[in-house]
Amino acid sequence: MSFQSPNPSSLPTDDPNAPAVAAACFEFLLIELVPTAYRIAAEVAAREDEWLAGGHRVKDESGEKAAGETLEGKEKEEEELRVRRRDEKLTRGFGIGGIGGSIEGREDEEVREGVFWKLDGLGYRVGLGLVERFSRDKPRFQDTLDAIKFLCKDLWLIAFKKQIDNLKTNHRGVYVLTDNRFTPLGKMSLERGRDGMMAQAQPFLYFPAGLIRGALFAMGIKATVQAETSELPGATFQIRTSGARP
Repeated sequence: MSFQSPNPSSLPTDDPNAPAVAAACFEFLLIELVPTAYRIAAEVAAREDEWLAGGHRVKDESGEKAAGETLEGKEKEEEELRVRRRDEKLTRGFGIGGIGGSIEGREDEEVREGVFWKLDGLGYRVGLGLVERFSRDKPRFQDTLDAIKFLCKDLWLIAFKKQIDNLKTNHRGVYVLTDNRFTPLGKMSLERGRDGMMAQAQPFLYFPAGLIRGALFAMGIKATVQAETSELPGATFQIRTSGARP
């Protein structure tokens, strides 16, 4: 893996002591965020199932002990079965093209919602930190459009090594940002066809959407962000600020 030396002319800061990270490492992190979030969701679901199963087992034990029955062999078999099921859940659905697969006993929508809040929250905190770090030496933004332009030009360059390709607004609080070559989607497989591609790509937009929301909040702008992709590796982010009108 090659480490890239920072090019001072391309950095939006004049601090020569600013820490740098290998671009490849950051790309790997962005790629692994989604599978990691799904694994966490699977682990939480497995622990909940184990807890529920344990409660039923205690009830069964108390009833059978009252009848004078022993459950040592049965308990061991049940424990082994729970471990096997847990391991299956933790390894199912995370291979190539399998992100977003269902977890036994859980609705897909419930899992996706948990993953969304996890990744959106991570992106939100990163956006807050980026603005605090890189806007401190800049003059105060005059309006929302100036803040959005700062996001498109400076922050996007820091996070994804390129600027937003297109910015549109209706001048009533709605902004549409288009990145024609969004880095996290650049190496995604198309093996599952168009419908599978869309479902597979969507979770990778949760983190950058949260980043945008956090960055705007740090600049005093409350907004909701909706991210989508219609053709890889492009991505579109629609920002609706508080009080926006269609």
